[in-house]
Amino acid sequence: MEPIPTQMSVIGISRPGGPEVLQPEIRPVPQPGPGELLVKVVAAGVNRPDVAQRSGHYPPPPGASDLPGLEIAGEVVAVGEGATRHAVGAQVMSLVAGGGYAEYCIAADAQAMAVPPGFSMIEAGATPETLMTVWHNVFERGALQAGETLLVHGGSSGIGTMAIQLAKAFGARVVVTVGSAEKAEACLKLGADRAINYKTEDFVTVVKEFTGGRGVELILDMVGGDYIERNYNAAAIEGRIVQIALLDGIKATVNFAKLMTKRLHHTGSTLRPRTNAEKAAMVAAIEAKVLPLLAQGRIKPVIDSTFPLHEAVEAHRRMESSQHIGKIVLTR
Repeated sequence: MEPIPTQMSVIGISRPGGPEVLQPEIRPVPQPGPGELLVKVVAAGVNRPDVAQRSGHYPPPPGASDLPGLEIAGEVVAVGEGATRHAVGAQVMSLVAGGGYAEYCIAADAQAMAVPPGFSMIEAGATPETLMTVWHNVFERGALQAGETLLVHGGSSGIGTMAIQLAKAFGARVVVTVGSAEKAEACLKLGADRAINYKTEDFVTVVKEFTGGRGVELILDMVGGDYIERNYNAAAIEGRIVQIALLDGIKATVNFAKLMTKRLHHTGSTLRPRTNAEKAAMVAAIEAKVLPLLAQGRIKPVIDSTFPLHEAVEAHRRMESSQHIGKIVLTR
């Protein structure tokens, strides 16, 4: 193995602002601490929280790298004390608390997963953040069961395309909202049972028709704003709504009587601030229950586009255009 350099190229955030504030920098290569791995990054997924951080709205948690990038895939080149799950030379993919937009990145040994057989490194780099977000919010927090119906807002996003595949693999029906006919077609091809173009259809009306007036058991929402009350209307009695983002606003006027009369459960979470122990527990569950599906080729991330690391500005412009279907990935 080639020696590890002392310096590396990274993409930093020069100041809060638009995509143009992403700037190349030279930084020292980090050293893995106890329970950590140093990964030579081959691919790094681009996610909405990266855009929020760049805009000044999503600071990294204490102790994390100030560089953007929450998921990586690459080769382990050094291991810290007590890191026993992955050896030097292993091909891994991992959620990280920051630092993915770089040639080298620190990952927690307990959060790194072996790259599934048949996966390219680009696919691996597009997997951890969406896989952990969907697993935790749809199955652990949302308790989706076989035979239930899941409504996913933003069905063609990285999270949406993963949610469709996972929910179908575990025996649920899936309805999605999307913003174009092309995105609707992509979701149906992935296995969605119904795709609703929110520009031409009212999702509450369609959901009620699709479920025979009952409503859906679970809603995964990244929109917020006026969708919150509409979600209450679309949910079944005892329905669950899991909030994972608020792209249309953090405030809403809602008739909370529906929460009581329909006995709804409205919860939410973010992944980045969770403790390492909590993230490790999610990884253990995913390794047991989901990675076999990835190894069998039944679930794969949908790749929209790839950009070299030094073109991170263009990758963020692509994400903010909302034209993408699936994941945007930075490569080396």
